[in-house]
Amino acid sequence: METSLITSEIDFGQPGKQTGFLRIPHSVHRSAYGWLPVPIVCLKNGTGPTILLMAGNHGDEYEGQIALSRLARTLMPEDIRGRIIILPMTNFPAAQAGTRTSPLDAGNLNRSFPGSARGTPTEMIAHYIESTLMPLADYAVDLHSGGSSLFYPATLLRGQGFTPPEAQKLQQLQTAFDLPYAWVFTGGGGPNSTARTAMGAANRNGVVSVMAELGGGGTVTRDILHRCERGLRRVLHSLDMLPDYTPDAPLGTRELQARGLVYAYDSGLFEPLKDIGEPVAKDETVALIHHPETPWQDPAPVLSPYEGTVLAMRALGQTVRGDALYQIATEIPENA
Repeated sequence: METSLITSEIDFGQPGKQTGFLRIPHSVHRSAYGWLPVPIVCLKNGTGPTILLMAGNHGDEYEGQIALSRLARTLMPEDIRGRIIILPMTNFPAAQAGTRTSPLDAGNLNRSFPGSARGTPTEMIAHYIESTLMPLADYAVDLHSGGSSLFYPATLLRGQGFTPPEAQKLQQLQTAFDLPYAWVFTGGGGPNSTARTAMGAANRNGVVSVMAELGGGGTVTRDILHRCERGLRRVLHSLDMLPDYTPDAPLGTRELQARGLVYAYDSGLFEPLKDIGEPVAKDETVALIHHPETPWQDPAPVLSPYEGTVLAMRALGQTVRGDALYQIATEIPENA
């Protein structure tokens, strides 16, 4: 893979705690030799695994950015065993703007891997993560939320594992994170993954990787933020990286598989008839799309093509044809 043009102020082999920036070359009218600052923190102490913790992959997803910022402030080298690399604003231009995609290049980082060493800023970030950071890591956690347009309960996302040892490690991370829901993917993964996501980058580098969806709607939810912060420390403890932490009792996780999305076929105002966690029958009316510009017109019903449970829902009232309104999932039987 081509050598990245991004330079790091962090020496990843140095013990202790380091803070600084990844410098993305960015020559523009106001700054001919400028660079974009992606904040990064590295803690290293003794022997142990390396974990890469990321948030701000999408810039309008906030719980993970807060959780990793707090972890970066409070963790000290003597607290840990191994190495923790923290990127709280992974796609910095998007996170700074509070938008899903970068205002500089319209880049969606989680659709840009493996990136390009000499591409747009978003492509350069993706390339650096895939070619420099992932090869350092044994584990990776990518923290997301529904962003401005969707809302998720606290949900872990993972694959089934390409090999039995990887499957065991993924189950270990899920159990440790202890979120209310776990969305388990079927198929994919492994070193030949073609996914353009951070999880795909992890798979191609042999890194055991999970994601989390943590709220959304352009807000920060206190309970979900608490579950995220608690889960991160429990994950580190389960990997023997936070030896003095004492986890509390697990609360339990429901494993789900996604069935599909329910889309709007009309433009107007979205009235939800189902909430997260509620059951849905096939062909049941789950929403109404109202037309206040012609208030004498009946609202358009939205039918679910799937049976299951609401895992996520649209957070915005205005909608147009093609917007996702709900994500429907089904529970995985315990002995499956």
